[in-house]
Amino acid sequence: MPRTRALAHAVLSSWGVSHDVLESAELVLSELVTNALRVRVPSDRQVGVRIARSPEDGLLRLEVSDAGPGRPEVRAPGDDETGGRGLLLVEALAHRWGVVEREAGIGKTVWAELKAPDIVVEPVGREVAAVMVRPGQWVRVWGEWRAVRTVRTEPYAAGGLAVVLGLDDGPALRVNAAEPLTVRDGGVPSSAREGGEEGTPG
Repeated sequence: MPRTRALAHAVLSSWGVSHDVLESAELVLSELVTNALRVRVPSDRQVGVRIARSPEDGLLRLEVSDAGPGRPEVRAPGDDETGGRGLLLVEALAHRWGVVEREAGIGKTVWAELKAPDIVVEPVGREVAAVMVRPGQWVRVWGEWRAVRTVRTEPYAAGGLAVVLGLDDGPALRVNAAEPLTVRDGGVPSSAREGGEEGTPG
């Protein structure tokens, strides 16, 4: 759960959403993930999280997927009950929410959309293998666009090739040479540096 909240905070902050929207989104996401973790499924089935945006519509979309059957329903717990209010909170904070079957695999995806009129537009980028990234390009990592200063390769002890990118800020990024990264050429305007990325923690 802390990892999910940290991801949401990093991505949504980089997208320029207001503090109120950020807090509401973190609460909604926490409730959806908590519900998904309570579903009884085989231990190798993970909960999937996706954070997306539609700047044109001014909407933020949160999706949480699990491998369990059934559909969550809003309850009206009694005053002496300590739980069961998660979806009431989601319903109160979200513009709309719903449940759909997963596009691939078993289970379902519970989604919620929040109004976020101040969300920023994502700059255009393209996806390339890490080994194709060059100094001077910008790469989207940790929810932000970072300038690539240096690129070097080194072998993994177990075989294969790693690419190490020296960035303008933060630690170096070390990834498999075939790992897809989103890049763009040339400078990125200050507003574009606020662009973020969809998150899918395992």
